[in-house]
Amino acid sequence: QVELVESGGGLVQAGGSLRLSCVASGRTCNGCNVGWFRQGPGKEREFVAAIYYSTGSIYYADSVKGRFTISRDNAKNTVSLQMTGLKPEDTAVYYCAADPRASYYVTQAYEYDYWGQGTQVTVSS
Repeated sequence: QVELVESGGGLVQAGGSLRLSCVASGRTCNGCNVGWFRQGPGKEREFVAAIYYSTGSIYYADSVKGRFTISRDNAKNTVSLQMTGLKPEDTAVYYCAADPRASYYVTQAYEYDYWGQGTQVTVSS
C-alpha cells in the first residue's frame, strides 16, 4: 500500500504561483508513474501532468502547458507541481496519484491505484 499526502494548496491571485508537493509513504513506489489530476467545482476529474517512469517522459494537459512543471525526487519519495501564471479556471482540488504498473496511459485516471486526499487551490480574479 502506498499512502500519498499532498500539501501546498491555498488562495492566490490570478497570475500568482504555488508549489504543490506530494509525499509518498508505505510501500516503495520508485517504479511508479506519478501524476497530478484536478477536479474543479461541478467538473469531472481531469488530468494535469504526469511522469512516465520507464522513460522519464513528462506529459501535460494543454491547458497547463508552459505554466506548470512536474518533477519527482525518488530519494525523498516526493513529486511536485510548480504552478505559475495561475488563472481562475485553475481553481480545483488537486490530487497526486501513483500507478505501480507504470501503464502506458499516463493521462488516464483509471490507471492510477493510489491517490492522495487532495489539496485545494483557489485562484481569485
